[in-house]
Amino acid sequence: MTRVSRIGGLTLAALILGNPLGAQAPKSIGQPVGAAQQSSAGQPIGVVQQNGETTVDLQNALSRAAQYGAQIQSANILAQLAHEDKVQAKAATLPSLNAFNQFIYTEGNGTASGVFVANDGVHVYNEQLVVHQDLFSLVRRGEVRAAEAAEIVAKARADVAARGLKATVIGDYYAIASAQRKLANADRSLTEAQAFLDLTRKQERGGEAARADVVKAEIQVQQRRRDLGDAKLAAQKAKIALAILMFPSLQLNYNIVDDLDTIQVLPPVEEVSGEAAGTSPDLRAAEASLRQAQIGVSVARYAYLPSFTLDFYYGIDANQFAARTNYPTPESGRSTQPDYLVPYRQNLGYSGAATLNVPVWTWGSIHSKVKQAQFREKQAELDLTTTQKQLSADIASAYGEAETALSQVPSLRSSSQLSAESVRLTLLRYQAGEATTLEVVDAQTTANLARGAYDDGLLRYRLALAALETLTGKI
Repeated sequence: MTRVSRIGGLTLAALILGNPLGAQAPKSIGQPVGAAQQSSAGQPIGVVQQNGETTVDLQNALSRAAQYGAQIQSANILAQLAHEDKVQAKAATLPSLNAFNQFIYTEGNGTASGVFVANDGVHVYNEQLVVHQDLFSLVRRGEVRAAEAAEIVAKARADVAARGLKATVIGDYYAIASAQRKLANADRSLTEAQAFLDLTRKQERGGEAARADVVKAEIQVQQRRRDLGDAKLAAQKAKIALAILMFPSLQLNYNIVDDLDTIQVLPPVEEVSGEAAGTSPDLRAAEASLRQAQIGVSVARYAYLPSFTLDFYYGIDANQFAARTNYPTPESGRSTQPDYLVPYRQNLGYSGAATLNVPVWTWGSIHSKVKQAQFREKQAELDLTTTQKQLSADIASAYGEAETALSQVPSLRSSSQLSAESVRLTLLRYQAGEATTLEVVDAQTTANLARGAYDDGLLRYRLALAALETLTGKI
């Protein structure tokens, strides 16, 4: 058989030649998972290009997903929006400067002011700089603190999205490794079944086996071919799932580094719990949400207090768009008024206003808003308690899963080795006429299942360990 698929560091040829595990022997416990592997030229495998194909390791897959993942980009945008809210809240406490420009035209009626008495003339020009400041906003910082807490919540949720994406990438990454191992196992099982079929045909021609033995062997070959087709499809679908996260466009021309045999030491549960509690973005977001809700109560109560604002105006508010207005003199031939004693009037000047607004009656709307804020605070407290309990439950569940999976790896490895030995011995007995075709087929089926169970056990431990590392922020 000329086809070679590199799975777990061994070629399919090595599998056919009798490797009972279908992969390399596990490395020593304690070797870090996902350690940067080096090519012969010292280049990280995550960026190796061979025959137009890219080989990525786990860390490279995570970095690619972080670059192209829409979840993280959306969460980061929300964090940036929250940051701008904080900037706006701080700016609202500072004095504002506006350029006020206005022209008012009023229908004339033969008087100086025109039709509308409230206006100062037929033409009114307002060109002023306006400085506005709410004095109490210099003391009340609740809005700013609430915006700061909202920014912390948004950043924590961005971290939650990043961890969720990492968990998805890790699951898809090792799904490829598992699917490729199942593909190699299916290929090996087909090779074994084909070899047994050839053996039964030879024995049939020599009169040493019945036709029923050949038929049974042919049925097994057909089933193994179907299994191989299903395994190929599963491997392709697994690569598609990861490619969607890793690349800007769908690309299947890549390989991964299979490190399922690298078994890392399981840390003590106390260490995992401490690290998870200190780094959990879910817990950080819940705490910040509670702080935001508590500040929201204070902000709602601000409506009970009066507001005191200062406004300063500098510019013109006159009937002519000019810094000063010139008046007629006796030489002009017009009727003289006392104003002629002053040749002009100054239009450019300033004014100020102080406003104290005291809330008196609002039909209970302020009280209702305060109660709403208090309800949000209670809900935030419940969310924090739920998050703490959920974190503890997730740690206990993931740790128990990892502990059980790790304890079963030696047994699964032993079963795979024993099943391979059983196939060898049963074939020898069959050639000696001491075993039936059914026994050989059963031994080969058992070996196929045992190899698959061993690979599934490695995958189970790796995913459980990845869940723990996601909770503790190590990934």
